[in-house]
Amino acid sequence: MSALEPFGDRIWICDGPLVRMMTIPFATRMAVVELDNRELWVHSPIAPTSELQAAVEAVGTVRFLVAPNKIHSLGVGPWLERYPSAEVWVSPRFRERHPGVSVDHVIGEEASRAWGGEIEAHCFAGSSFLDEVVFYHSRSRTLIVTDLIQRHDPAGESWFWRLVKSAVGVLGPSGGTALDLRSSFLDRAAARASAEALLRWDFDRVVIAHGACITEDARRTVEKALDWALG
Repeated sequence: MSALEPFGDRIWICDGPLVRMMTIPFATRMAVVELDNRELWVHSPIAPTSELQAAVEAVGTVRFLVAPNKIHSLGVGPWLERYPSAEVWVSPRFRERHPGVSVDHVIGEEASRAWGGEIEAHCFAGSSFLDEVVFYHSRSRTLIVTDLIQRHDPAGESWFWRLVKSAVGVLGPSGGTALDLRSSFLDRAAARASAEALLRWDFDRVVIAHGACITEDARRTVEKALDWALG
């Protein structure tokens, strides 16, 4: 696991341990944004360690813990134990899967105001399965996504998982939305509207939870990854 690394103006990332879902290995990554008054907004928190906790506390005070979809929950409880005064913000369907997790707010239109207007949120609509909320940090012009776009590193995969992840469209720098997730978007009009809303944000880099982040040609790369929704 790496230390907290700068990704732009007042935004950091940290790579977490490998996790498995239905036996499939996933690299993990969280993002930390410093808001005004040194308050910290923590996206998809990974398992906390003493080293990571020290690095985070050197930046500011943990104020918001954000679960961006109903799957990304592993780090929320452990972080809340260490920072009990933090607010837990979750995706619209998070409680369906995690009724026992303490929740303060469901992310909606009011979220940006609560976060000082520095981070905007949009729930990517149309899926019968996933309720992912995507975010935009205006100060660093950074888009933050979780499962919607993945770019798994071929060098970190066995030959078997390279084949599988290539087949579903999430391997390497092109990456994209996994085939099984794409198939869950039964309301394509809603997906298209969400993709268009996302692309109206003025981003030039992307934090990706599973795989390589994007620091160059970000808009074209995202458009290509979402061509299934835009077409």
